[in-house]
Amino acid sequence: MIRIAIIVGSTRPGRKAEAVARWVHGIASKRSDAEFEVVDIKDFNLPLLDEAAPPMMGQYIQPHTKAWAAKIAAFDAYIFVTPEYNHGTSGALKNALDYLYREWNNKAAGFVAYGSAGGVRAVEQLRLSLGELMMADVRQQVALSLFTDFENFTTFKPAASHEKSVNTMIDQVIAWGGALKTLRKA
Repeated sequence: MIRIAIIVGSTRPGRKAEAVARWVHGIASKRSDAEFEVVDIKDFNLPLLDEAAPPMMGQYIQPHTKAWAAKIAAFDAYIFVTPEYNHGTSGALKNALDYLYREWNNKAAGFVAYGSAGGVRAVEQLRLSLGELMMADVRQQVALSLFTDFENFTTFKPAASHEKSVNTMIDQVIAWGGALKTLRKA
């Protein structure tokens, strides 16, 4: 059975990402084909990248980097919950990705995004970054609208129809995550 992290991709006060991640976890926890855990980047207090050596070297000095690396290395795949800020992902999520390299390699990724246009531009930006980190992103993504899935743009109330999209995305993440596990063993 593979392990999948549902990553809360925002540290902003008043963020919606935590509620969205908990909703995804609620759907995922009904399944028995993988293990799921919510991982909040806020808990790691990652300052703007402060390691002298490039992440590809794996020579981490800072305690927060070592803790982040250990957490991320423990998973086979990831579901990134991202807001869309100014047509892109959050700076906090991009920073968290940039801290590491090998810990991300040959693993699968899925996306749940939210914003005025469903967060699709944030996901497109993430797909480019994840390619460089040697991650395989799945096709299905969940796009949540601030207009229809958040009451008064604040309280998360997703349409029931999104649950099917979440499960389809999880199916793809599990399939790819399992297949890529063989590459990591080699």
